[in-house]
Amino acid sequence: MTGLRSFVARRLLLGVVQTVAVVLLVFALTEALPGDAAVALAGDQPDPARIAAIREAMHLDQPAYQRLADWATGLLHGDFGTSLASGRPVTQYIGDGFGPTLLLAGLTLALLIPVGFGLGVLAARHEGRFVDRLVSSVTLAVYAVPEFALGVLLVTVLALKLAWLPPTAVGYGTDLLAHPAALVLPVLVLLSRPVCSLSRLVRAGMVDALAAPYTAHARRYGISGARVRYLHALPNALAPAAQQLARTVDWLLCGVIVVEALFVIPGLGTVLLNAVAERDVPVVQGLAVVFGVLTVVLNLGADLVAHRLTPGAGVAA
Repeated sequence: MTGLRSFVARRLLLGVVQTVAVVLLVFALTEALPGDAAVALAGDQPDPARIAAIREAMHLDQPAYQRLADWATGLLHGDFGTSLASGRPVTQYIGDGFGPTLLLAGLTLALLIPVGFGLGVLAARHEGRFVDRLVSSVTLAVYAVPEFALGVLLVTVLALKLAWLPPTAVGYGTDLLAHPAALVLPVLVLLSRPVCSLSRLVRAGMVDALAAPYTAHARRYGISGARVRYLHALPNALAPAAQQLARTVDWLLCGVIVVEALFVIPGLGTVLLNAVAERDVPVVQGLAVVFGVLTVVLNLGADLVAHRLTPGAGVAA
């Protein structure tokens, strides 16, 4: 227990340092963005007086360190600032986009776990035989296809040619759960690469565990093959699989911009694209901080789970 507490304390401290680094990096990168938000908001033919008034209203006339201090203080109180384009709180943008993104992530994850683990166990059970080669070949081929290319292919075949599914989510708003057909293609695209990487990880862990001396010893004691596979071999594949799942959830919540743009889903990725196009710096900053903190938290959780499952593996803190 002492070793676990020490590991948790080190990882929590590292998580705090990483979060502070994310805040500083986000502010520095948005400061380095080209152009001037005040000029962009002033219109096509901006008047210098209007530009100056906008800069003063947005506190852009203050030194960078002062704006950083004010922004960081607001973050500590849950205030992500106000949109320059609409005047709405940034938290409203995050709240509006989080629902569709979370729905896509949840559906993808709900399918990813049984399919990924199932394919990995199936391939390991038939190691070196036709089923193993088939699963490995298909997963490798699917993993090599970029999401946007697979999305375009699925839209062309299933939506435009066969008319089985809607090609985009246009007209459905944020209530996508009431229109499940609009979710099929995005979920398939999001599921394609993670299920390949997860199944290959599970297969590799299962193959190593099934070849280990302790599984052979269990068989000599007359333990059934299913018990050996699921109670002795599979747990050894859980630690790397847990870390892969954390990276996948992080990607689903923070990196689905291409899929949301392709299927016109009003999630966090779409909100970020619109904010960048409008040079709405507070929205970009707020979303970047949310994405960064989610990454830190999910990786922290994955390391804790992996350390708990394999405490002797020495997960780096």
